[in-house]
Amino acid sequence: MFDQNKGLYVAHCEAGPLSICGRMANRHGLIAGATGTGKTVSLQVIAETFSQAGVPCFMADMKGDLSGISQTGSMSGFIQKRCAEFGIENPKFAGCPVRFFDVYGEQGHPMRTTVSNMGPQLLARLLQLNEVQEGVLNVLFRVADERGLLLIDIKDFRAMLGYVSEHAAEISRQYGAVSATSVAAIQRSLLALENQGADKFFGEPSFDIFDLMQCEGGKGVMSVLAADRLMLNPKLYSTFLLWLLSDLYVQLPEVGDLDLPKLVFFFDEAHTLFDGTSKALIDKIEQVIRLIRSKGVGIYFITQSPTDIPEDILGQLGNRVQHALRAYTPKDQKAVRAAAETFRVNPAFDTEEAIMQLETGEALVSFLDGKGAPSVVQRARMLFPLSQIGAISSGQRTQLINASRLYGRYDHPIDRESAFEVLLAESEKVAAELKEQQEAEAQEKANIEAEKAEAAERKLAEKERKAAEKEQKAAEKREKADAKKSGSGLAKKIATAAVGAAISSVSRSVGTSVSNSITGKKSKSTSAKSVAGKAASSAASSVVRNLTRSILGNLLK
Repeated sequence: MFDQNKGLYVAHCEAGPLSICGRMANRHGLIAGATGTGKTVSLQVIAETFSQAGVPCFMADMKGDLSGISQTGSMSGFIQKRCAEFGIENPKFAGCPVRFFDVYGEQGHPMRTTVSNMGPQLLARLLQLNEVQEGVLNVLFRVADERGLLLIDIKDFRAMLGYVSEHAAEISRQYGAVSATSVAAIQRSLLALENQGADKFFGEPSFDIFDLMQCEGGKGVMSVLAADRLMLNPKLYSTFLLWLLSDLYVQLPEVGDLDLPKLVFFFDEAHTLFDGTSKALIDKIEQVIRLIRSKGVGIYFITQSPTDIPEDILGQLGNRVQHALRAYTPKDQKAVRAAAETFRVNPAFDTEEAIMQLETGEALVSFLDGKGAPSVVQRARMLFPLSQIGAISSGQRTQLINASRLYGRYDHPIDRESAFEVLLAESEKVAAELKEQQEAEAQEKANIEAEKAEAAERKLAEKERKAAEKEQKAAEKREKADAKKSGSGLAKKIATAAVGAAISSVSRSVGTSVSNSITGKKSKSTSAKSVAGKAASSAASSVVRNLTRSILGNLLK
């Protein structure tokens, strides 16, 4: 609890109250201990003490237990015992102003960021990419930046992956090899992340970190992140909180050591931040932790054992609360020994031995003094919370969400024009132009084919016309020949008939004349004379006929 005289009073030992020095509260801290030893209650006590002092806090709620910090606490047998031990009379139970948040938007206000704000380094960690794939991711961000394409949500990211894949040859010439294999690996990791619901984390409106630094009624607002579902994906959880820290570091101004921090950040299950993390990223985390204290932000890690924290980072955690550790195996004993070695020795007891003997609610406590030096470790009992211990109902949570000043600010996503829309429009334009070109080419080809067909038809028609003309001429020639032939035959027949008639007539005339000449035209001749005359007449007629035929034949020819 906060007391103007005692300061940030959180524990009590035989020597008296133990308080966190306000000016040193931004030098970070550690709350460690095995499961069931009282870490969560200690976190709640320290957090509400900061809130009472007007310092806003952010904390992750793994099981919903911390939601009770929003409600007024009540007296219990345990608290009565603690009051007697600490000399506290009539504790003023009270809740803290609380705002609930949830990456998935189910148990609190949504907390989103954009793909661009997350950045390639954190995104590579979230997607668990290797160095080659992370290199491709850096190229993707560079290309998007040069083209002025906003990377806001998952679909923007996926669209850029498609763009990089399609233009891999061109991009590789400028930035180095971009293989289809690496792009495909990133796409698969992105799909897995999306299946885990991480797509809800990326989008707009992006969360404003200054909404974490609010006060109401003189108390710092407690921002409680629902992390029960989020913890099912430890990478997303730790990467999200690391992004939050990085954003705080980038946006907050330098303020040095203030009388009280501007914000205290509680990182529960802190080991997830470092599990499977590359050295480059751990170096960045160390840098952020080291420098963010000058921005007035204190970070308190909550984990089971101090060995979960890299030594370079552990050395920066000046305010420590160590609950009991179990030592059933050599590995456990080594962890206990390592935890004991992080404290300034108290000659009154054996630190290593004390860690294994602590009861629930007890802890080894060492805070920085006004000069920044760690105090001698004390075996102490943590204070009791003035707010409710345990979870609240879903109805109470909903009521607090609806009454929050942030209600409606982040609850409805915004989908403005970004990389997805721009690249889709470009793709549709290219497709339309290609379709138009194909249609034009098809039309041109059809026109050429039509012209060829028309030319062939004309050629065939001309050929048929010439053949018809030739046939017609041949027919006419045949008709003329037939007509001539037919006419000549008729003429010959007529001529022959005429000649025949003429010959007959001439023959008769000549015969008659010859006969008359011979007979002297005497009708009354004798029979012998008659016969001789007839013979002479016949001979004369034959001569005349032959002569006539010869003359007419020559004439007809």
